[in-house]
Amino acid sequence: MELTGIISMAGKPGLYKVIARSKGGLVVESLLDGKKASAHATSRISALEDISMYTYGEEVPLKDVFTNIFKLEDGKETINPKSSDDELRAYFEKVLPEFDRDRVYPSDLKKLFTWYNLLLSKDMLKLEEEKLEEEVTEEKKGEA
Repeated sequence: MELTGIISMAGKPGLYKVIARSKGGLVVESLLDGKKASAHATSRISALEDISMYTYGEEVPLKDVFTNIFKLEDGKETINPKSSDDELRAYFEKVLPEFDRDRVYPSDLKKLFTWYNLLLSKDMLKLEEEKLEEEVTEEKKGEA
């Protein structure tokens, strides 16, 4: 799963794809509605590839959490992010059994499942094996 170039901006809904860099920050495109915007250098920005989930051991990168959900759901949408806090926690225990229940809040889980469903709807979540198969198929088409 490749999360490079996908960011979250504090105070703004959804996720954004980085299109270009400018003097004052970044030019981004919303994954929700496709509108372009600028993210100033003073904006609080988090790259998805840098986000991890707390566990009782080492932190687990978001990429690995998304992979676990993808495998659990067989590539389909996950639980509704508006489900009750107890339902979200129970579901997340299946995804990441060793998650730190004191440091992972229900709001974190809601964001996680919202992001997963958004990325899935934009066909941006693919396992590494699937990507390799697609590349091989495209190469064979190019040779033919």
